[in-house]
Amino acid sequence: MSDDAPEILWRPDETTVRDARITAFAERVASEHGVTVDTYDQLWEWSTSDLPAFWGTVVEFLGVRFHDAPREVLGAETMPGAEWFPGATINYAEHALWPAEGGADGDTAIVAVREDGRRVARTYGELRADVARARAGLVALGVGRGDRVVALSPNCVETLVAFLAAASLGATWSSCSPDFGPRAVVDRFAQIEPSVLVVVDGYLYNGKSYDIRATVAELRGQLPTLRATVGIDYLVDGAWADRVDDGDDVVGWAEFTQDGDAPLAVDPVPFEHPLWILYSSGTTGLPKGIVHSHGGIVVEHLKSLALQHDLGPGDRFTWFTTTGWMMWNLLISGLLVGSTVVAYDGSPGHPDLDVLWKMAADEGVTVFGTSASFVQSCLKAGLRPKDAFDLSAIRAVGSTGSPLSPEGFDWIRDAVGDGVQIASVSGGTDTCAAFVGVAPTVPVWRGEISCRALGCAVEAFDPQGNAVVDEVGELVITRPMPSMPVMLWNDPDGSRMTESYFEDFPGIWRHGDWLRITPRGSCVIRGRSDSTLNRGGVRMGTAEFYEVVESFDEVLDSLVIDTSGLEGARDGGELLCFLVLAEGVGFDDVEPQLKKALRTQLSPRHVPDRFLLVADIPRTLNGKKSEVPVKRILAGTAPEKAVSKDALRNPEALEDVVTRAQE
Repeated sequence: MSDDAPEILWRPDETTVRDARITAFAERVASEHGVTVDTYDQLWEWSTSDLPAFWGTVVEFLGVRFHDAPREVLGAETMPGAEWFPGATINYAEHALWPAEGGADGDTAIVAVREDGRRVARTYGELRADVARARAGLVALGVGRGDRVVALSPNCVETLVAFLAAASLGATWSSCSPDFGPRAVVDRFAQIEPSVLVVVDGYLYNGKSYDIRATVAELRGQLPTLRATVGIDYLVDGAWADRVDDGDDVVGWAEFTQDGDAPLAVDPVPFEHPLWILYSSGTTGLPKGIVHSHGGIVVEHLKSLALQHDLGPGDRFTWFTTTGWMMWNLLISGLLVGSTVVAYDGSPGHPDLDVLWKMAADEGVTVFGTSASFVQSCLKAGLRPKDAFDLSAIRAVGSTGSPLSPEGFDWIRDAVGDGVQIASVSGGTDTCAAFVGVAPTVPVWRGEISCRALGCAVEAFDPQGNAVVDEVGELVITRPMPSMPVMLWNDPDGSRMTESYFEDFPGIWRHGDWLRITPRGSCVIRGRSDSTLNRGGVRMGTAEFYEVVESFDEVLDSLVIDTSGLEGARDGGELLCFLVLAEGVGFDDVEPQLKKALRTQLSPRHVPDRFLLVADIPRTLNGKKSEVPVKRILAGTAPEKAVSKDALRNPEALEDVVTRAQE
């Protein structure tokens, strides 16, 4: 491939570069370590070649508070099993709550906005008091270091308070969104044997309210290790006082937090002590419990938010997410840098797609994060939020979840603001971090992720394990990161960890994405490497296919499956494209244009053998297209072995897709 650089859509001005925290960090690096880091690429090269010096400088520059000082930065560099900051003790909650710049008693810590317009705000002083009371409530329930506290609750103040209280004690947190079904929640929570369950009575979505108290009763019956359940009245005041089937041991939130004189304290824990447990998508078998550490998350999120996104005091930070997606964990880490967290709970499309933009204007959001699919929906709806709202405070729009199309980049510039940095990022639940993203000193090229993240030794590998540039390869990480999992739950010998990430390239993390690194240092994610389209030897990530198909206004959603090489595949293998068309659109109206676009923009090999119309595309609870489970079913795997239906947002769509494919 040639390096035909796309258009630059955003370039930092002199003031932005001068005032950026990363600029001061680079000056510190040059002064203390005697290296030349005049450009971002030079800084990245140094950050991944001298890990102890880089991460040691990060913790000093960003003010990480150790109770017991580490003996060294990196005791062992093996993957898996890297030993970070051995001997250090630390606590995440202390970094989120202790007074610092931006975190004075009167500064706003969190604003929580609900779909129905309800708005709740807490200052840092109020949040500290709330966490102190919740911490006392957990102590009264017998919770201590190493216990698991789990929550079936939305993106609201009480969820944040409960998490910080658990973290302050050294208890381990895990959460699911309240729209998860009972089986999906049990599959996640039962395996980690929780002591306390925090729940709401219901949730709002798309203009409707959903009472989940029956789900809670079912869940409690399948979690035998529970000592107590804490009930938050989220939809109806007195909801848990008026319970019928939930027994008398549901502690109401007011009772749980009644100790008004409780002091705020934190218990220092070892750097590697478990902070929270996130989960893989669960498309096959039980979702893997991915365990992250206090120390690893503190230093990674501080680095990411302060240096890559330039977040700090005075910023208002939002990312549309639920508590079942790792972006919630990143969002609340805005507290680590003294920002105000703006949380939203509800549908991003109710009463219309303007709702998040209106909230951003009302709350003065400075960094606005969302998903690529939301941007695409706004584009197709013809929205121009900058014409309807004052979005002048927004300096960056973040996008993740799937690759952002070039047209999505154009829409942000044209419809949100031409001075806005387009912060397309990609990473994973597995490290609760972005591997590739942005920096305030690096331009944004149309359709590309600006750079590799500092401290992330990201490369694109060919099948022989050689690093390639300007070619699509496997996204790998060749050296450890502090936020890599300390373990997978119920994996005492580490075999599941090795199988999940280190089997193909021993000692090197294989993430499962296709990546192209350009000669400019920017990156393009080309979809999951295990759902690759391999047509006549031409390998292509699914993201490239979706860029073409979903650029048509007539196409609301799509799914592409390549059955080439599958035993028993029809006609030796087909390329199947499932389409969800806009209302009133006939397939004959759009088929010729789709074929022409795919033929000319991709290749004749990538024109599907069959287009199949469906009502919906199967997605996981986290919104990912279920490419791999569909492919496995078409290869002959029994559906119940290919995917857990409770891991799907819309299991009926999976049945429809498979049925259509087999016709």
